[in-house]
Amino acid sequence: MPLPHPDLAAITVGCAVLTVSDTRTPAAIDKSGQLLQAKLPAAPHAVVAYAILPDEPAAVGRQVQTWVANGSMAVMVLNGGTGIAPRDTTYEAIAALLSKTLPGFGEIFRQLSYAEIGSRAMASRAIAGVCESTLIFSLPGSSKAVALAMDKLVLPELVHLTPQLRG
Repeated sequence: MPLPHPDLAAITVGCAVLTVSDTRTPAAIDKSGQLLQAKLPAAPHAVVAYAILPDEPAAVGRQVQTWVANGSMAVMVLNGGTGIAPRDTTYEAIAALLSKTLPGFGEIFRQLSYAEIGSRAMASRAIAGVCESTLIFSLPGSSKAVALAMDKLVLPELVHLTPQLRG
């Protein structure tokens, strides 16, 4: 699909990866977190921070705010906790921090997911937006969903979106 206008130049974006899961630990296999850590440098962007946290909204919010205050990353990609189960609270934690949302991200992600998994895509509460001058993408924990979002939406637009935030 042609772009409406070309990006000015290729840039390397500093990124943070946060896995939100009650079952993943540094000792357990974090497939989606590993996938993000592989896809970002291949784009080529820099992963400057990585963490795994349980699905506790206060802890997730504190980590995101700490990384935003650090200023060394322009983008954060979270995975996990975007469903509707009682412990899925990442949406609430992230939505509360966003000064601007990108509704099109969630809408298009669910449309793409629907093409792959059918009506179950409606249960995804993937969200994206801006917290101060940091772009945040919150994805489901499924590795297939992470790959879909990164390949079709996030990676194609990072070079276009991040300079807009820095003015």
